Amino acid sequence: MPDKPTHPNVILAICCMSLLLIAMDVTIVNVALPDIQRALHATVPQLQWIIDAYTLVLASLLMFSGSMSDRFGRRRVFQIGLAMFSLGSLLCSISPSIHGLILYRGIQGIGASMLNPVALSIIATAFTEPKARARAVGIWGAVAGASLALGPLLGGALTQTIGWRSIFWVNVPISVAAIILTAIYVPESKAPRARRPDPLGQLFIFGFLCSLTYAVIESPLRGWSSPLILGLLSASLVLFILFLAHENHRREPLLDLRFFRSVPFATATLLGLTAFGCFAGFLFLNALYLQQIRHLAAFTTGLCTLPLAVVMMLASPLSGRLVGSRGPRPSLLLAGFGFTASTLLLTQLSATTPIALLIVAYILFGLGLGMVNPAISNSAVSGMPLAQAGVAASVASTSRQVGAALGVAIAGTVVSLSHAHHTDFARATHPIWWIMVACGLFVIIAGYVSGTAWAKSSTDRVAELF
Repeated sequence: MPDKPTHPNVILAICCMSLLLIAMDVTIVNVALPDIQRALHATVPQLQWIIDAYTLVLASLLMFSGSMSDRFGRRRVFQIGLAMFSLGSLLCSISPSIHGLILYRGIQGIGASMLNPVALSIIATAFTEPKARARAVGIWGAVAGASLALGPLLGGALTQTIGWRSIFWVNVPISVAAIILTAIYVPESKAPRARRPDPLGQLFIFGFLCSLTYAVIESPLRGWSSPLILGLLSASLVLFILFLAHENHRREPLLDLRFFRSVPFATATLLGLTAFGCFAGFLFLNALYLQQIRHLAAFTTGLCTLPLAVVMMLASPLSGRLVGSRGPRPSLLLAGFGFTASTLLLTQLSATTPIALLIVAYILFGLGLGMVNPAISNSAVSGMPLAQAGVAASVASTSRQVGAALGVAIAGTVVSLSHAHHTDFARATHPIWWIMVACGLFVIIAGYVSGTAWAKSSTDRVAELF
């Protein structure tokens, strides 16, 4: 560690390297799915599990990793996460079967759970002034956009020239560089008083997410009325109730339910679930549509989705500045408009939809995602005590990943149903786009509510509880 304190912008740059890994990994894998399907003879449900094995493990462990970073040190946990993610990437690149690939994606998820939420808490500690923190979160969102832009292009180029296995190699040198830079420049930080581990709560939330997602993915094959699906849905409900009851009576819970008395925090959690559920389903369906229905190459598919990522990259810093100066309302209203307009266009999707119209839809969706992400991140940590920064950031990240897992599960279910009923793929996606239209309207409503004086006062009351 240097003799004098590290400038916060240096810490921000190092933390953004972890976001580069996570965001780029998502879009690289989506573009490569058709090639993976052909190479490993995978079914559509197995393609869903390639995405969801990662996001489910990630979502399940985010709160645990956040609390562990508060206890054992954020820098230490961050470095362990980088090493684990690098190991998972190497294993994915040499997997001989689809089942092995799904397993190794889970290992990647373990490492990823120690990266973004911990990085956000490090940033929250480094930038204590609200406007500076909002700008930092805006830069964070811009890096997400840049990563999404790089992912499809790099993934498409690697898949076409070297093969799909090479998409996992790029994670290794970035991880190693981040580990070294973190050791040199990022100061260690802990919560003044960290909470004790909550293994039973962790087990409840993991069981809930797995049983719910498995039920959604397997429902087209087995039917919603089958004993297995009904049993899984019942189990997920019971586990969720047990989790809430356990957390409510635990002195030091994995998830402090008092956080949700803050209207902005609760709204940020719902927005993460909604926005990233739409985003994951959007990427999954469009990757399959462009390559299997429009017969575009992987690299061309990446070029088509590039406008989404570029607009997101440009919109995120603007959103960060708006949040810092005027609160989350302007960003969320613009985000809701982007989501609603984009998915309204896609409700008429067909096998002959003009590419130009698709690009317009992608641009509008990128505007929505770029505007909503900094607002979610800032609302999750603003007004909360710094001692709880790791957990608060983890809850926001968990909502994103839970939404992503369910978004892919539901989107893949639509694809499977279309094959089962001999329905045209493009027409089979229409119900999903209408659901996303409703989600866009919800973002607009949430943007109005979260900016009211009543909502802001609720955060002050929660902060007093700690």
